[in-house]
Amino acid sequence: MTCSSPAGLLSPLRRLTLCVLVCAASTLVCAAGRLVAADAQPIDSSGSGQADVHRVDFNRDVRPILAKHCFTCHGPDEGTREADLRLDTQAGSRQDLGGYQAIKPGAAEDSELILRVTSDDEDLRMPPADGHPPLGEAEIATLRRWIDSGGQYEVHWSFQPAAEPSLPAVENPGWCRGPIDRFVLHRMEQNGLSPSAEADPVALIRRVYLDLLGTTPTPEEVDRFVDSDRPDAYEALVDRLLASPEYGERFARSWLDLARYSDTNGYEKDRPRTIWPYRNWVIDALNADKPYDAFSIEQLAGDMLDDATRSQRIATGFHRNTMLNEEGGIDPLEYRFYAMVDRVATTGTVWMGLTTGCAQCHTHKYDPLTHTDYYALMALMDNADEPELNADPPAVIEQRESIQRRITATEHDIVKRVLLADDGDATLQAAWAKWQAERLEQLSDWQTVAPDQMESTMPTLAVLDDGSVLASGDATKRDVYSLTMPAIDSDKPITAIRIEALSHPMLPAKGPGLAFYEGRRGDFFLSELEMSIGETPVTLAVGTTSVPGAKPGNGKTFPGNLFDGDGSTGWSIPGDAGQTHRLVIPLDPPLRLDQAWSLEMLFERHYVAALGRFRIDVTTDEHPQAMQISSDLQRQWLASKTSGQVSPKLKQDLALEFLRGADEMAEHRKPIDRLRNQIPDDVRTLVMQERPESNRRVTRRRHRGEYLQPKESVDAAVPEFFATDPEDGPRDRLELAQWLVSDANPLVGRVTANRAWREFFGTGIVRTAGDFGTQSESPSHPELLDYLDVRLRDTSVDGIGWSIKRLHREIVLSATYRQSIGTPPSADPDNRLLSVFPYRRYDAERIRDAFLSGSGLLSRQIGGPSVYPPQPESVVQMAYGNTAWPTSTGADRYRRSLYTYSKRTAPFAAYTTFDAPSGELCIARRDRSTTPLQALTLLNDQMYLEIAEGFADAAVRDAKQSGSDAKPRDIARHLFRRVLVRQPREGELDAILAFYRSQSEHERPWMLVARALMNTDEAITTP
Repeated sequence: MTCSSPAGLLSPLRRLTLCVLVCAASTLVCAAGRLVAADAQPIDSSGSGQADVHRVDFNRDVRPILAKHCFTCHGPDEGTREADLRLDTQAGSRQDLGGYQAIKPGAAEDSELILRVTSDDEDLRMPPADGHPPLGEAEIATLRRWIDSGGQYEVHWSFQPAAEPSLPAVENPGWCRGPIDRFVLHRMEQNGLSPSAEADPVALIRRVYLDLLGTTPTPEEVDRFVDSDRPDAYEALVDRLLASPEYGERFARSWLDLARYSDTNGYEKDRPRTIWPYRNWVIDALNADKPYDAFSIEQLAGDMLDDATRSQRIATGFHRNTMLNEEGGIDPLEYRFYAMVDRVATTGTVWMGLTTGCAQCHTHKYDPLTHTDYYALMALMDNADEPELNADPPAVIEQRESIQRRITATEHDIVKRVLLADDGDATLQAAWAKWQAERLEQLSDWQTVAPDQMESTMPTLAVLDDGSVLASGDATKRDVYSLTMPAIDSDKPITAIRIEALSHPMLPAKGPGLAFYEGRRGDFFLSELEMSIGETPVTLAVGTTSVPGAKPGNGKTFPGNLFDGDGSTGWSIPGDAGQTHRLVIPLDPPLRLDQAWSLEMLFERHYVAALGRFRIDVTTDEHPQAMQISSDLQRQWLASKTSGQVSPKLKQDLALEFLRGADEMAEHRKPIDRLRNQIPDDVRTLVMQERPESNRRVTRRRHRGEYLQPKESVDAAVPEFFATDPEDGPRDRLELAQWLVSDANPLVGRVTANRAWREFFGTGIVRTAGDFGTQSESPSHPELLDYLDVRLRDTSVDGIGWSIKRLHREIVLSATYRQSIGTPPSADPDNRLLSVFPYRRYDAERIRDAFLSGSGLLSRQIGGPSVYPPQPESVVQMAYGNTAWPTSTGADRYRRSLYTYSKRTAPFAAYTTFDAPSGELCIARRDRSTTPLQALTLLNDQMYLEIAEGFADAAVRDAKQSGSDAKPRDIARHLFRRVLVRQPREGELDAILAFYRSQSEHERPWMLVARALMNTDEAITTP
């Protein structure tokens, strides 16, 4: 076959080679320069114009062409690589192909890449003609010039550490207020553009309020700013806003998008979870301007810090925001794997700006992240358990302690007057005496026996100081505990064994079980129990339990279920989590356990059902019972029997026990019960806790990303292309967190600065906010991005020192930020060069919060549980279980949108309409759409109608307080200022009044005017 290239007739071998090569050229996926030739020369890839514009820049000009057309088939992924040809590395492009090279430096016309991309033969052309358009003439010309100039590869710009750039020269330095403006103006002037005029003061104050606080200024605040003659009035305003507690609320919302925050677990049942203490932590950390490196480390590994505080442990809720599947038929370990997949993806997006998801199944086709790298990164985060932690605010703790003090005082007063006084209630004193005779005299003397050895199918078992066993870590729907118990030195045979199911603060609902499903939290299900002495099985008899209703036929509480050979029946504590329960199993006949003996406990259910904390006791008493008083009181009583003396303190404690449980004392317990009902529920939030190194979890590579295809184990490490020595690189979650915010990670500064830039200009310097890899869009201002990176990392006196507030301050004080809104020039239709301030719609939460603040309805309370603003009932009715939406009343109805209850399967409708996320995935950049439904929502949603009424009432009130007669024109002017901040023009007032008069027959005409103003474009967009 004749080829149109100068090579003429191709041999079959060469054709095959070239096909591979062309495929390579068409699918070439650059691994972002994981391997770079030693002689590769640095090329200015800044795009700043300071380099020779005729010189081909690999990163700027060549890599995008190869990534678009060639990397899929000829990149780092061995699974899809054709003919083993790599075009993502310089070495790969130079390999011998039977006497030919894909890229022959200095000789474009002798390079097979050029031969293929210019071929007219559809069998030879690259990229392949079947479904792939050919390269454009400009792209081919770029490749030719690059190869002729040496064909040198470079590391992708984002993987190179940022160096502080020199400030560029500009023609109009007087416009610049700081280095940011020099970089921006330089790019404008290169393209024949000039900046727009500064925004007027009213527009500027509204803009900076909405951007820093998410609310609008009052008319009084606007007037003070406009009338101020201070030269630094704007700087003082910015500093005041940065110090406001509303700043933390404003930027917490953006961070929660990344953290995929939600108040529910997700998936089908999507039940509630308590995670809002983590949201509180984010708000507090942002308001305190916690340095971003510490902010990051505490969220990823706060529990591993020395002497970790409760606050630092709450911060680890960041990665507990993953979804949780509560369906009965699932494998909990499979969904734990999916949670880890989510954590790897989120970590990659937030701190590296990389899309890691492709590497879950195969080596990344576009970035230098291998399949093994992916699981090595997972291994760094895989060794954490997921307990709960008490997160009561200090005020709640004090309230609980205060009520408990009152309860204690009331109890002591009652027993002193009624039971202990000589002139007390004779009838109740007699009942107490009978209780002591029947209950105390039958107390058994129990001895705790701690296991010598323990094995478990999955949970980690550890013996605590009191001899109890605590289970932690992973659990399945069928777990077995095998306990080897020591020989018991006793003169008498053992008559019974007791299993105490105990609570623990780290367990779901305090335990005693590991079940984490709503409705079963803290429960367990002991299906079968077997005992052996040496190798000899022991037949166990049906015993007694402290669980109410434990009787034959009850498949969940009857102790005889443990010996019926049926795993579907057993002993559990339905609906009584957080309490101690006891199961006494008599040995008939009694046995001497003077040699090692063992217990095997089977937990089998359609949900995780193992015991979380338990204790094994034995007794030699003849009639052991399960119903006992507290263990401490029991020991004291038995000791008093031996000594023959009952102390006044013990007598009082026994009277208190009688008061708390005896039916005869029910009337006296009523004031105590009323107090107890006032105790607030404890808040338990989700946190991380590192497993001990001795029990480190093994992470395995999953073939094709499938949970059911585990392969070889993978050591914890950061991706290889970061060139971190494995011996010196991170080995655990804390070291990973520290590495992510260190100079060893060249991405974190750029990614963080870019995220901040996007907050104020709508689009980042890199538009692809969650992707800084080889497929990303090049930075609009590369040197500015590097400048912000260096400034952010600089911890000297002159640097920003990881202060997000100082970074925000530098941005909003710039002349670039202060420009007026305008139409972008035709030379820059997307306004990437920022010659005008970008016009954009605000996000859902800021729209509502701006209206709430403008109308005077906004509740300024900081933190706390989520609330329920009005929304159509049909929204939650569509979700599983037809969940109720208990619409909040009072001030909670008007809390900031940050605090709105977030249900993943039924997101808040008004926010979803304005593109708010559902909390299922990490979102680096929200979409911004414009739809008719948005206007309909602002016009008709009950929530916005209430706000419109608030606007109307406030405007009438303002007009009256201004000393006027509240004439319609005055009311219209006040209403306009509350909604849009600026003063209305006369023509606008005339239009408003005409509309008002047309609605005069309506009961609330000013509400309709407010609603109309809320629906103007200006009300929801940048000023």
